[in-house]
Amino acid sequence: MDSARPAYRPPTAPRSHRLPARVYWRRRALALLAAVTVVVVGYFGATLAMALRNPSYGVSYMARAAEWGRQHGLGTVITWIETEYYKINPAKVGGKPPAGSFGSGPTAVAVPASGHLPAPPPIPSPAGTPLPGEGVWHVAGRTSNGIPTIYEAYVRPDPIHTSYVVGVAWMDPTLLKAQLYSGSTIPGTQMPWIYTAPITTLASRTLVAAFNAGFRMTDAEGGYYTEGHTIIPLRKGGASVVVFKDGTMTVGAWGTPGFTMNNQIASVRQNLVLLVKNGKPVPGLSSANSLAWGKTLGGTFNVWRSGLGVTKDGALVYVGGPAMSISDLANVLARAGVVTGMQLDINTDWVQYSTFTGAPNAPVNGNNGTSLLSSMIGPPGRYFASWWTRDFYTMSLRQKVTSTSLPPVTSGTSSSSPKG
Repeated sequence: MDSARPAYRPPTAPRSHRLPARVYWRRRALALLAAVTVVVVGYFGATLAMALRNPSYGVSYMARAAEWGRQHGLGTVITWIETEYYKINPAKVGGKPPAGSFGSGPTAVAVPASGHLPAPPPIPSPAGTPLPGEGVWHVAGRTSNGIPTIYEAYVRPDPIHTSYVVGVAWMDPTLLKAQLYSGSTIPGTQMPWIYTAPITTLASRTLVAAFNAGFRMTDAEGGYYTEGHTIIPLRKGGASVVVFKDGTMTVGAWGTPGFTMNNQIASVRQNLVLLVKNGKPVPGLSSANSLAWGKTLGGTFNVWRSGLGVTKDGALVYVGGPAMSISDLANVLARAGVVTGMQLDINTDWVQYSTFTGAPNAPVNGNNGTSLLSSMIGPPGRYFASWWTRDFYTMSLRQKVTSTSLPPVTSGTSSSSPKG
């Protein structure tokens, strides 16, 4: 009888489920890459979110995002985006500025003939034939025993963008002393600064004006010296705002006569190269040289810009406003009497000049401030805020104030900020 039992078959070796080593290495690499991606994206997302809530990064979300990008090595990308934006949204051509754009208030007051610089002459309009009130100076800010310390005037930036107005502030260094305030963002260190925001109550008692300094130091093409420390080495030939220990401020090229280090210098803040020399704009301003005029946008775009210069008799002139190319800025500085001038910061969030009024020797704050142009989106109160981490300048009275003003020769309403 045949057996139904199957034929014997030897057991087979157990099948291995292990994949080749290369597959495991690939999986591990992908897992590691995914983990790194999550960490990086999470980090950048978290820091961007914090930046968008940080007022020191700017007033607008666009400015805050741009500052965050530059801080994280995306400067080239941010500059490209800004360039494309201004190509699509250029400054308006033609038109007239709104009524009241050229200032108000007294244009002269009865003052002693000596002890101060003479009031500046009217500014010839860069746009050609001046409109009524254009280029006329108005008294602004606290006075020194009734003598004006600051005059403000307003002009159109060029013959093309005639609906815009830029502001010009003239400051008397015989009555005012300057001070550089530093921050953790600019110049970019956490030093225990003596002078940093917020402006103290004591310092505010004589405060007359405050205004922006220059670019982030990574874009400034220059150095920074203050409070006895060289934070960033000074560059020979760099456009420099120099403040001496007696409060005198001037502008010039570092390394030229009068612009070398000595024990009387309190601070040196550099930004790019000079715009105005010997009372005239320097050659080559019309070229699209982004290296010379700032990696952010260069010089040919008509954007918000600011500049500072010194006149033949030592007065200081600040210019700030919209729709200016680098050539326009230099031209306005020169027309305002500047013999040596330079660019400060640019773009809407950073161009800010404020004057302050108040009772003699009384503390003031941002509520006592008036912007040079009402369209300056950065408020005067930023200089009194602990979150403000960029550098800036203040101008304060040199002597005790005993009165706020003397009777005006040509009267008007109290000084106000025109629309820009």
